[in-house]
Amino acid sequence: MADHVVGAKPILERFSLKGRTALVTGAGQGIGRAYAHALGEAGASVAVVDIQAEFAEKTAAELKAKRIDSMAIVADVTKRADVARMITRIVDTWGTLTIAVNNAGKSTWVDSEAMTEEAWRSLMALNLDGVFFCAQEEAKAMFKSGYGKIINTASMSAHIINTPQKQSAYNVSKAGVLHLTRSLAAEWAPRGVRVNSISPGYTSTPLVENLLATPEGQAIVPEWLKRVPAGRMAEVTDLQGAVVFLASEVSDYMTGGDVIIDGGYCAW
Repeated sequence: MADHVVGAKPILERFSLKGRTALVTGAGQGIGRAYAHALGEAGASVAVVDIQAEFAEKTAAELKAKRIDSMAIVADVTKRADVARMITRIVDTWGTLTIAVNNAGKSTWVDSEAMTEEAWRSLMALNLDGVFFCAQEEAKAMFKSGYGKIINTASMSAHIINTPQKQSAYNVSKAGVLHLTRSLAAEWAPRGVRVNSISPGYTSTPLVENLLATPEGQAIVPEWLKRVPAGRMAEVTDLQGAVVFLASEVSDYMTGGDVIIDGGYCAW
């Protein structure tokens, strides 16, 4: 029997993304921006996708300052035509797509009985439909080479019911992402495409910082922290290792999985 441990490449080489091409949606700020930096620092060329041109260009400029090959793409992931153009531009520029991180999303707090049809459909369009539309087009590009990594941003809210805020629509949308990830993983594994997800817990981002500036936020955040065994919210840097792991060859045998990074919240 071959000694696969001794014969394998050194472990740190297997984490390298050198020569790979990646996209990250919602990469203009917050978690997506951190993912873009992590993938680029690990060696990948990175397409920074955001609905706001200013944010996309800013993150892409940050990557270029690190000598990371990058481009900014403006796209609304709820629109199939935008998603198709996004993939076409990447493939036309770099020849292939090997890593796709579907991270764009939003949250809302509203009493379920008061939620309007418009608000429900808007949330689902971005958080769930957008992930599916992106995965469809990304997989088509990856099938051509018989290899690819799709990584979806789910949430610990896909696993539990957050409290004290009321966010049933968000919870449902992220649970949908989780099961979509598993479904696509089972369907596409024979064609070389691995599909996994990351479920962050409460994370310090510009959106949370804005929340903390309000009386409601100042009251609710301490309630969150009481339920986090680690005693703090995640920093975006706490999530970077997972995205590099899932994007690299180290995780080639992993598909349909979800990595929960929540400071122990779901362990209760």
